[in-house]
Amino acid sequence: MIITFVDRNLRKFANDNKLAIKKMGTKRAKIYRRRLEDMRDAESFADLEFLPGRFHQLSGNKKDKWACDLDHPYRLIFEPAEMPAPKDNNGKLILIEIKSVEIIEVTNYHKEG
Repeated sequence: MIITFVDRNLRKFANDNKLAIKKMGTKRAKIYRRRLEDMRDAESFADLEFLPGRFHQLSGNKKDKWACDLDHPYRLIFEPAEMPAPKDNNGKLILIEIKSVEIIEVTNYHKEG
């Protein structure tokens, strides 16, 4: 898949391992880069469910977004880059037709507060 980034720092971290380690820590930087490599190798969003990292669609106010695990409790948040994303007659995403992803953030969305 094609990967784009909303945040320029996340794009920099994807391309500069030393910077990623400095800003994210060794473990998170390594996993972050691995998840991005796996996503690049995927043919479509439909392939994501078979990748390591528990790729899953979010719910509630983040229902159009997706996440995968980094180092606990952090997640990589992303969404289809195609706008509008292809949907069937029932409004469900047609995952096999989505060929690009936009990286939004790395966060702990379960934190209290």
